Amino acid sequence: MSKRSLYALALTGAMLPMAANAECGEVSVGEMNWTSGGIITGITAFLLEQGYGCDVTVVPSATTTAITSLAENNEPDIVPELWVNSAPVYFQLAEEGKVIKASDTFSDGGTEHWLVPDYVVEEYPEAATIEGILNNPEAVGGMFHNCPDGWGCRIVSDSLAEALDLEGNGIEVFNHGSGETLAGAMASAYENGEPYFGYYWGPTAPLGKYDMVSVDLGPYKEEIHSCNQDTDCNEVGVSGFPSADVFNVVTADLAEREPEAFELMENITFTNDEMNSLLAWHSDNQASIDEAVVYYLQNNQDQWMSWLSDDARANLEGMF
Repeated sequence: MSKRSLYALALTGAMLPMAANAECGEVSVGEMNWTSGGIITGITAFLLEQGYGCDVTVVPSATTTAITSLAENNEPDIVPELWVNSAPVYFQLAEEGKVIKASDTFSDGGTEHWLVPDYVVEEYPEAATIEGILNNPEAVGGMFHNCPDGWGCRIVSDSLAEALDLEGNGIEVFNHGSGETLAGAMASAYENGEPYFGYYWGPTAPLGKYDMVSVDLGPYKEEIHSCNQDTDCNEVGVSGFPSADVFNVVTADLAEREPEAFELMENITFTNDEMNSLLAWHSDNQASIDEAVVYYLQNNQDQWMSWLSDDARANLEGMF
């Protein structure tokens, strides 16, 4: 049986009967439109359905759409891998008691960068700083690879591009249509030894595979970075990226309504090395998100079993 078939059967309950006393009801889970987000949502949905008997609906999402939906509609119930530094509305919702941080998605924290390949810096040392790139745009091929629409980093990078006048300094801003094309552009450039300059974040497979240098944008300035995140703020400026908080978030309603599901979300966390390794496997094997979920479940049973309640652990015992 293929891994995809195994995952599909598991999710439909064909392999495992639900616990007769399962009381979990309907739960919606947001699925971010990048690989790690998809994998974490897949793992979460599987554990909620097969371990806790929840009726799970997966909702395609992204940073800005997820936080907007939480603010306006109080849904989805669960948003794994929310990069809250790119979603400042989160802090207002948390203060109002509408959402709760269940856990750190990445125990080491996430990272955000504007990056160039190591070989570019070896040839043009000035490319390690934004001032050097602005003075020699040809060193990076005269192009900046920007975030896709809907990603929180797109707002910040657009603000930085405006503040730095990238276009006026001879650097075209190329807005990618998806995370796949952004990753593909980096991979293609690196594997062919070509210039590259663009945004990326970690933990991710590309940063585990390619030696990229984080461009020095100067110190992090909280007030400027906050403005750069806000589409209504006109005083954009230059600030480095802060260390990124990445949370698994639930609504207060979900925490009250489904306390066992909330307890599960409090336990789900990965180190950067663990996620980098999983993402590298996904990339190297040209696997689907579903196949990566199954690979994780098959090879990390001790970890995810430790997240579960006793009843949920009994429901899933021996499945893999």
